[in-house]
Amino acid sequence: MVTEIFGVDIGGSGIKGAPVDLERGDLAQPRHKVLTPHPATPEAVAGGVREVVEHFGWSGPVGVTFPGVVTGGSTIRTAANVDKGWIDVDARELLGGALGGLPVTVLNDADAAGLAEMRVGAGKGRGGTVMMLTFGTGIGSALFVDGRLVPNTELGHLELHGHDAEKRASTKARDDEQLTWEHWARRVQKYLAHLEMLFSPELFIVGGGVSRKSQKFLPLIEGIKAEIVPAELLNNAGIVGAAMAAREELPAA
Repeated sequence: MVTEIFGVDIGGSGIKGAPVDLERGDLAQPRHKVLTPHPATPEAVAGGVREVVEHFGWSGPVGVTFPGVVTGGSTIRTAANVDKGWIDVDARELLGGALGGLPVTVLNDADAAGLAEMRVGAGKGRGGTVMMLTFGTGIGSALFVDGRLVPNTELGHLELHGHDAEKRASTKARDDEQLTWEHWARRVQKYLAHLEMLFSPELFIVGGGVSRKSQKFLPLIEGIKAEIVPAELLNNAGIVGAAMAAREELPAA
């Protein structure tokens, strides 16, 4: 039985990856990260993924996340925070070619993070409606109903006060506008209230790089009925979830 698979998480600012110990649900080695190229064209990003994988001398299956809608496990349909040239690209074929023919599994980045958190993290054993949110360059979302993923929700693009929600409440918005934690927490609170009105989740899991600093803003969020917790895997959830998804595509032993 395969116990390690490589996971790669493509983000708007960085491409990071590592072999994942699937029995522990954690990284088997410290992750390696390279900056996301700008412009983040398909060929340039594929080169970054290759650099991360080759850093470990890896030669087996690879799971890769993408910050947009991925249909059929391969075709990119949206590209909000990377180059628009990604739209309609067969990512499995592109990345597999860049990795010398290694088998590649591709899925939405927040969906991958959600899979990891539901299986080994903050959502483990939770039923009902659970929503994973990743705050970074944008806002990713993963929706689970009784443990089953509803893929490609992309709820960071819901309209909030006339804007894409991620333009107001992402970590990038906080950094770009130099918002205090209190000011940013109010924006996140309004976003969560909107999601709660639409989906009535029992649990929000807050992930992305900012989850390392959850104590600075989660206690400031008020008026939300759902439980709100930080991701247990922090910013490694996407890597772990990508590897989990790749294992599911392996032929049965």
